[in-house]
Amino acid sequence: MKNSVFMILLCMRFIPLSGQEFRSANVVRINTVDSEPAILKKAAHVCPTARQVSWQELEFTVFIHFGMNTFTNREWGEKGTSPSLFNPTALDAEQWVATAKMAGARLVIMVAKHHDGFCLWPSQFTDYTVKKSPWRGGRGDVVAEVAAACKKLGMKLGLYLSPWDINSPLYGTEAYNEHFRNQLGELLTQYGKVDEVWFDGACGEGPNGKRQVYDWQSYYTVVRTLQPQAVIAVTGPDVRWVGTESGYGRETEWSVVPVPAAALDEIAATSRQEYTKEGLFLPPGDQMSEDLGSREKIVKAAGLVWYPSEVDVSIRPGWFWHESEDTLVKSPETLTDIWYSSVGRNSVLLLNLPPDRRGLIHENDVAALKKMKSLLDATFRNNLATGATTLKNDTMIQMDLPQPVTFDRIMLQENFLQGQKVESFVVETRSGPAWQEIVRGTTIGHKRLLRCSPVSSAKVRLRITSARDVAEIVHFGLYKAPVSKP
Repeated sequence: MKNSVFMILLCMRFIPLSGQEFRSANVVRINTVDSEPAILKKAAHVCPTARQVSWQELEFTVFIHFGMNTFTNREWGEKGTSPSLFNPTALDAEQWVATAKMAGARLVIMVAKHHDGFCLWPSQFTDYTVKKSPWRGGRGDVVAEVAAACKKLGMKLGLYLSPWDINSPLYGTEAYNEHFRNQLGELLTQYGKVDEVWFDGACGEGPNGKRQVYDWQSYYTVVRTLQPQAVIAVTGPDVRWVGTESGYGRETEWSVVPVPAAALDEIAATSRQEYTKEGLFLPPGDQMSEDLGSREKIVKAAGLVWYPSEVDVSIRPGWFWHESEDTLVKSPETLTDIWYSSVGRNSVLLLNLPPDRRGLIHENDVAALKKMKSLLDATFRNNLATGATTLKNDTMIQMDLPQPVTFDRIMLQENFLQGQKVESFVVETRSGPAWQEIVRGTTIGHKRLLRCSPVSSAKVRLRITSARDVAEIVHFGLYKAPVSKP
């Protein structure tokens, strides 16, 4: 077989298990009589929904934190800050989106309302919005401008709406849940297609000194009704938070994680065999531990669900722009390292780009992103394995190249549409009579990027040393990073 890129099978397969036929599904129940091999087989065929597939293939997305905090030099706002302070002098949402696109991102998540409650759209359910600011004479709408820029530049749109609202007098009462649903409804009906809705679990005191009991299920219903194609992250049923804000994902990242019995009972009680048909299910428990989906975890579970990882980080120390951080923008080399450690570890990278008081992404941020993109493009533009003769079986892929190539980067991808199967692997080369290991790893999933010392060889192979079922490798590529200039 020529070329190192293998065809992905898009059809759903039926897999025999304990004398029964079952279809690959987004969530499965583990029976008390299931043996460990049977559980591993089930785990291998838990697969993503269509919306999760679309989200995972984005690989790189951008957060935009901009609002009252930008003008008060704060990270977390407070009640009583006057809307008159919000007055960017040169706001250009198209520059934000163009910067994200230039860097390689495919979706922009706009923070429509942060914890301080200030709305960047003229919500009819509160006066604490841009309509009470001097910007655009009180007739502006930041969300509308971002949505228009995304449409113009061919980028997808995501929205963040903070559940915590320090300003709202309704916060801490049942009436606030209706208020939140109303604002969510505005955002999901006025700005076109939305592909991601991002919730965090922030829950502090409101102006009445009370904390809110959030009606998450009703929020999810609003999203599923108005924008059914949108993934709901991170306090949501489709995408989970990786657990840190460092930009670095786990070395071993399973998209298939355990589901407690109570959650499965909830699914059954609502007559749903696959929760994502309605999307009103949130896997409970600690989703931030180092080990989420190992054999030890899944064999003790009541069920399993596809629940992939999003890795968020800011290009600066803070999430909002601060003048004092203009010289503290992450270097292109650090951003590239973050890419390998997020996109390259079976996750989606969510990088925050905070506009300044002008309403522009700062020049230092733009410069760092341009250099990061140039480093990645120079590395992955040419697959050195193209043209190889490929030999494969269930546990090995060997590439024989016409002549030796020098590489120091490896890209591996599974057919994650049909599940995640690889538990461990090694990559080896041969220049003489024996194969030599150059790098090893654990999970692959949608994408695994590995770095090694430069090696030259015409024979390279991938050996799957442990898997939950026969692995479906759809990409095995070799690349060379540019030599860094002193």
